[in-house]
Amino acid sequence: MQINKASYLVSSPDWEKCPPADRPEYAFIGRSNVGKSSLINMLTANQKLAKTSGTPGKTQLINHFEVLSQNGAGGQVQKWYLVDLPGYGFAKVSQAQRKQWTKMIENYLRKRENLVNLFVLIDGRHAPQKIDLDFVNQLGDWELPFTLVFTKADKENQRTVAKNVKDFLQEMRKTWQFLPAHVVTSAVKGQGREKLLQMIADMNAGD
Repeated sequence: MQINKASYLVSSPDWEKCPPADRPEYAFIGRSNVGKSSLINMLTANQKLAKTSGTPGKTQLINHFEVLSQNGAGGQVQKWYLVDLPGYGFAKVSQAQRKQWTKMIENYLRKRENLVNLFVLIDGRHAPQKIDLDFVNQLGDWELPFTLVFTKADKENQRTVAKNVKDFLQEMRKTWQFLPAHVVTSAVKGQGREKLLQMIADMNAGD
């Protein structure tokens, strides 16, 4: 898949105010500070698309980006939405604000009819975290399709990252019969980009 153009469209406070559900949509979510904006920018080859920040919890709305892509030079141009969702977990906000975010995310994930797949970002530098496992188990209860994206693979040695990925999947095996697809990525090195884009291209084709 070749990205022709990716541009910011709109930020919405809830799913009902999102753009018309007239094309395939792929959302990205993860704990605060997991490297979500960097991954989105790497994926779209546009370093200024999603605003990166050292402050966890910066993304507070449902952010839609419009993407134009094609498979090969002569392929048909496809339009789809890429969505940057607020992080879950640590953020210096009030309990009420956190509850509001949680409800906003749940409503979006469960009611947005054109959402094809959710990419759940997990920090590849760390051993399995309860907050991430709880979140993917919740997605299982909601029967939502998702892909695990392990980030920051360049920030730790390969053996450690591989062990963390293996341990996370092992934890999931305790309660999951079938595991979702997973991709190991590095926004710095571009690792995992082609695999993620191919996944989206395949899902677009099957849409």
